[in-house]
Amino acid sequence: MNIFLKELKSHRKSLLFWSIGVFLMVLSGMNKYANLYSSQQSMNDVMKDMPKSLQVVMGAGSLDLSKASGYYGMLFIYLLLMATIHAAMLGAGIIAKEERDKTSEFLFVKPVSRPRVITAKLLAALFNLIVFNLVTLASSIALMAKYSKGENVNRDIILLMAGMFILQLLFIVMGSAISSVKRKSKKAASLSAGVLVLTFLLSVAIDLNESMKNLKYLSPFKYFEAKNVMYGGGLDPLYVVISLFLIAVFTSVTYIFYKKRDLNS
Repeated sequence: MNIFLKELKSHRKSLLFWSIGVFLMVLSGMNKYANLYSSQQSMNDVMKDMPKSLQVVMGAGSLDLSKASGYYGMLFIYLLLMATIHAAMLGAGIIAKEERDKTSEFLFVKPVSRPRVITAKLLAALFNLIVFNLVTLASSIALMAKYSKGENVNRDIILLMAGMFILQLLFIVMGSAISSVKRKSKKAASLSAGVLVLTFLLSVAIDLNESMKNLKYLSPFKYFEAKNVMYGGGLDPLYVVISLFLIAVFTSVTYIFYKKRDLNS
């Protein structure tokens, strides 16, 4: 039994839907920019008249929305949300679906060690993340080339996708860790989504309240913000190290607790 291929097959439809969804998100976002650009309407002026809370929620911040790169930077927060939600649900689902489909007993009695099982599952999930990220990257580069009016944005897009991939890895192993720890892993997906939403809301609260800035390390959504990556010289090494440390911790938790899992009836 090839667990890796079985996992790929079970997630192929989901991956297709998510990939189409992220492509349409980029397409609709850049079409919106083209419409605003052709109308000679200054998005920077429009944003200045909006409440700060709305600017934060929309991901505008200090981005120059008169340029395609700035508008893409605003769009990036929504792409990042899609990517991390997909990752967290996928990470939790690779374990929880065995209980949902009543196949855990069949899987565990096979002459395959549990570390080998979870490795195959995580590798299949990683493949899904890579495909999702490449679809986002290719869509972004292709559509930005169409709407950027000659602006060179490929480097910024690649850096943003690199940051997004790191967070995808973080949330996928967070989801798998939660699913491994919980005795009833069927609720792991909703719990993982809840943690994700809380960290996102924390990032919004930090932007709204300067006194909360020291809490930025608790929200992965503050690690690779578009305004910092595009205008600040790339990925912050400190946040990369923190992310890799958390990825290592959650991966270890996944292996340790998955190995100790009991069969749930």
